[in-house]
Amino acid sequence: MLSSLKLPENLTSLCFQASQFVKTTEMCARIQAEADWLSVLGSDSSLETGCRQDLTDLTACDSCVIAGFKVLARLMSVDGNQTHSKGCFYYTVLYAAGKVNKLGPMSDGALSCIFGLPLNLKKDAKKWALVFGSIGSSFTVIATVLLISFFLCKSYWRKREKASEIFSVLDQDLEENALLNWRPKADSFWFSSDDLEKATDYFSSKNFLGQGQFGVVHKGKLPDGTMIAVKRIMDSDFQGEFDFYREVEIISVLKHRNLVPLRGCSVSGGDTYSERESQKYLVYDYMPNGNLHDHLFPLRKGKFRYGKKPMTWPQRKSIILEVANALAYLHYGVQPPIYHRDIKPTNILLDSCMRARVADFGLAKQGLESGSHFTTRIAGTYGYLAPEYAMYGQLTEKSDVYSFGMVILEIMCGRKALDPSESTFLITDWVWPSVKDGKIEHVLDASMLEDDGFGGGKRYPKVIMERFLKTGILCAHLMVALRPTILDALKMLEGDIEVPVIPDRPFYANNNMFNSTYTRVGI
Repeated sequence: MLSSLKLPENLTSLCFQASQFVKTTEMCARIQAEADWLSVLGSDSSLETGCRQDLTDLTACDSCVIAGFKVLARLMSVDGNQTHSKGCFYYTVLYAAGKVNKLGPMSDGALSCIFGLPLNLKKDAKKWALVFGSIGSSFTVIATVLLISFFLCKSYWRKREKASEIFSVLDQDLEENALLNWRPKADSFWFSSDDLEKATDYFSSKNFLGQGQFGVVHKGKLPDGTMIAVKRIMDSDFQGEFDFYREVEIISVLKHRNLVPLRGCSVSGGDTYSERESQKYLVYDYMPNGNLHDHLFPLRKGKFRYGKKPMTWPQRKSIILEVANALAYLHYGVQPPIYHRDIKPTNILLDSCMRARVADFGLAKQGLESGSHFTTRIAGTYGYLAPEYAMYGQLTEKSDVYSFGMVILEIMCGRKALDPSESTFLITDWVWPSVKDGKIEHVLDASMLEDDGFGGGKRYPKVIMERFLKTGILCAHLMVALRPTILDALKMLEGDIEVPVIPDRPFYANNNMFNSTYTRVGI
C-alpha cells in the first residue's frame, strides 16, 4: 500500500514507535500503545475469541461483530466521553482486523465482515480498500486515498464496462429467448385482460387506489366475490419486459405472512411474451387498510386528520416487527437472497387486521453468493437509499437495512424521512441528539403518546420505545459496518440482544452530502 502511494516502506517506523497502536491519546480511553489497550480491557478476551478465525463464515462473522460491540461498550464506559465513540469504534475495528484476526486485515473475511467491504473487488482495489475502511483515523490520509481510489476505480470500471457490453448482448438474447415461450404453469395464475377489466369496472376512477413508480393500481372484484388489487404496468425506464418477468418470477415463489401475495398476472394480446406491444397486469390480494404512509401522514386541514385515526403504539410496534420479519425472510429464508431495494411506507400495505405486508417487488434484485452487487443503474426512492448504494452502486442486504431504519424512525416519530422545512432535514440527524441525551419524548409522535393503545395515556413504555429508536438509528447509520443484519436488528427490537453503543455520525454526514448524492443519481 505504501509503495503504491510512492511512500517509503519504513514510513510506519519513522512515524510511530514499534509499540505504538495510534499516534494520539485523545481519541479513546487514552489508548496509544497495545499495552494501553490490554490495560484498559483487562482480561476481556471476547474480541480475541470472536474475531480470530476466518470471518468469511457468516457464523464466525456474526460472533466477531457481537464481540466488537461488547468491546466498544467497555471502551466507552471507561472513556466516559460520548464524543469519543467514533474513535473507540475505529480502534475496535482496526485492532480486530490488524491484531486479532489470524488472516490479517487484507483477508476476505476482514474486508467483508469487519470493514463491510465487498469481496468481488479486484486484488489491486483491495490494497486501498483497507485505508478507506478505516476512514476517520486521519483526515489527511483520507483525502489522499480518496483521490487515488478515484483513479483506480475509474480504470477498473472502464475495463468492466467493456466486458459488460459484450456479455449484456449475450444475456439479453438468452433472456429474450426464454421469455418468448414463458407462461405461468398454473392456469389459475393466469387472468385474461377481459376478466380484469370487468373486475375493475374497466379501471374506473372510483376504483383507483394509487399510482406507484411502475404502474397504476385499481381495486377489483372477481365473480366469486374475492377482492383484488390490479396493478396496470406503465412503460418506464426501469419496467420493461424483463423487469415484469422478474417481478412475476420472484413474487410467485415467495410465501410469507408479511408479504403481499401475488394472485396472478396477465398479458393482453397473447399468451406469451412475444407480443411486444402487450399490456401487462399484476393481480394481488386487496389490502383494505391501504398503505402505511397514509396512516402516518394523512391529509390534514389544520389539526384535523382526514379519515385515518392515529396509530397506537402496539400497532406501530407490530408493524415494525412484521416488516423486519418480511425482510429476514427475503434475506435469509430464500436462496438466492432477495434485496427489495425500495422499502418505504407506501410499499408497506396493511390488511384487514392492520398486519403489515411488504409489497412492490418491481426493483427487487436477487443476491449473489458474494453477498454484494455493484450496479450502475441506481434505483430506489429519494430519502431511503443507503449512501454507499446511491454513490457507488454497492448493493447488499445492508441497503435494505438502511431503508428499514428510516421507516422505523418515521413510524416512531411521525416525521418524514426528509423534511426540507427543518434545519436538520434528514430524520436521523434530527432524532439522534435527543436520543443521545435520553430525551426521546422530544421526537416521539405526540399522537402515539396521547393513546398508547392500553388506555394508559402518557404511561408509555419508554424503555422499549427508546430501544426501537436506537435500533432505527443504528440500521440507518451511514457506515455500512455499523449497521446490523436484519436478523440482529430483529433481535434488538425484540430485546433478545442489547442495542450496542452508537458512535456519533461521521463528520462528512451533512445535508450537502445528501443533496449532491441524490442529485447525481437522479432519483
